[in-house]
Amino acid sequence: MDELDAVFRALADGSRRELLDRLHARNGQTLNELCTGLVMSRQAVTKHLAILEGANLVATYWRGREKLHFLNPVPIHAISERWIDKYEHGRLRLLAELKKNFEEDSDG
Repeated sequence: MDELDAVFRALADGSRRELLDRLHARNGQTLNELCTGLVMSRQAVTKHLAILEGANLVATYWRGREKLHFLNPVPIHAISERWIDKYEHGRLRLLAELKKNFEEDSDG
């Protein structure tokens, strides 16, 4: 399987995207910390983390008995460069600015 295929498959699941969002908000969490407040079981979180590790989206580091999980943004950046930047960067930037301006005008 191609590396990008593994990344796309890993990102296709909402639970895995939520785990990545949690690591983006606070990197270096243990399994227990990642499980806090989730509806899924510890075993399900472990399975999702293994898929994320397999896609190189999560890196782990052992600190004593604790296994810390870290977001690896490199594969997502590769997707951005290959599938977004070269085709849509200018248009997306303009659309994002329009949306931001619209939201600011709506709030004010």
